[in-house]
Amino acid sequence: MTNDQKSRKMLIGGQWVEALDGATFDTADPATEEVLATVPAAGSTDVDRAVNAAREAFEPGSAWRGLPPAARGRIIHRIGDLILEHAEELALLESRDNGKPVFIASLADIPMAADTFHYMSGWATKIEGNTIPMSSAAPGRFLSFTQREPIGVVGQIVPWNYPLLMAAWKLAPALAAGCTIVLKPAEQTPLTALRLGELIQEAGVPDGVVNIITGDGATGAALVAHPGVDKIAFTGSTEVGKEIIRASADNVKKVTLELGGKSPNVIYADADLERAIAKSAEAIFFNQGETCFAGSRLYVERPVHDEVVAGLKAAAEQLTVGKGTEPTTMMGPLVSAEQLDRVMGYVTSGVAEGATLVTGGERLGDEGHFMAPTIFTDTKPSMRIVAEEIFGPVLVVLPFDTLDEIVAIEKDNPYGLAAGVFTRDIDKAFRTASAIRAGTVFVNTWNAVDSALPFGGYKQSGWGRELGHAVLDNYLETKSIITEFS
Repeated sequence: MTNDQKSRKMLIGGQWVEALDGATFDTADPATEEVLATVPAAGSTDVDRAVNAAREAFEPGSAWRGLPPAARGRIIHRIGDLILEHAEELALLESRDNGKPVFIASLADIPMAADTFHYMSGWATKIEGNTIPMSSAAPGRFLSFTQREPIGVVGQIVPWNYPLLMAAWKLAPALAAGCTIVLKPAEQTPLTALRLGELIQEAGVPDGVVNIITGDGATGAALVAHPGVDKIAFTGSTEVGKEIIRASADNVKKVTLELGGKSPNVIYADADLERAIAKSAEAIFFNQGETCFAGSRLYVERPVHDEVVAGLKAAAEQLTVGKGTEPTTMMGPLVSAEQLDRVMGYVTSGVAEGATLVTGGERLGDEGHFMAPTIFTDTKPSMRIVAEEIFGPVLVVLPFDTLDEIVAIEKDNPYGLAAGVFTRDIDKAFRTASAIRAGTVFVNTWNAVDSALPFGGYKQSGWGRELGHAVLDNYLETKSIITEFS
């Protein structure tokens, strides 16, 4: 598949195919609104084809199930190698389809996608059970042990903000566990997932083990409801996550969810303010603010509030907003016209509710979906811009005097994905980290994510964990085997 091809196909059972009914949709460059490619719109019959292919590839005696774990690990590692070999191509494709700057994709998305496959490849040979003496029987009468087995066919649905990276986060551990997969990328950003499908084939993954279908929410709903899918792994909004839970109830399908966030970030007066300002700006404006764990709700200790706001305003206004393919661009367009309208709606709401617009709050240019980095002060917890996930480059700032004030506000936060704290006082740092209920807490940093560290949320930010050893639990069943000796 080359970048100049305007027509794409889906990967089902090792073959690149169109939708059975010929339905398609366009994917566009959010910087220029130019159509990049036409992609199949998978219907329920296409979902059925993909699930059946994955089901067949999971059968005992299949090429995939017959692979020794070491061989499976080598294949997974090879996928990571191929991502690095095609890093420049993938970074450009990601930038054009999603809008993010090429240099961000090159420095973050692509290397971490490769590292995820490299890291997870090692776990293929380390999936172990335990020998457990039975507490109710005399020693030597029973041999009882557990073994871990792949959960089966997994439906995976990934979002548009980190298209390749989120595909890697989903695929790599499921492959390490020995599952087979039907992956659905977001309809806004399908191109790097489809290119990854070619690299997966090149790495030697047997036909049917990884199937990639493209489509909208209806395609995802058909995948979630399919009786041949044993488990759904979803990353996206909390609203859609709730729909997936309801849809999975009929056949008690297992579900893991990595959902939304409204992550609090705390700057104490004793912090290294230069670092705190720079990292807090990065926390909200990185990836255009289209990040589930963006530091979108900033608490600043009152004595340094004005100084921090002035520093953040200067940082925001120094960001170069432009096409992701331009080397000077630091913040690209939002992913779609729909997303831009949604975020601008929050700006309008913030102004109407009495918040002070410090900087930004406007669309930039007539072409593409560009928005100025935006900061609000004089905000209250009841305001929509404070209470709800915006998923754009919009920061709300709240002054505070004590940690208890923050804890009281955060009790009503339905999300618990991430949090941050900036201080030179180690005791204060860990008291704050312990007081805030979140799956990841950054101390004097932000965006420090690693393949070895579990990532996921408390409360309505999801179920289960991505990455690290913990993610394997998403894709494994535990079987107890008990033998009685006569």
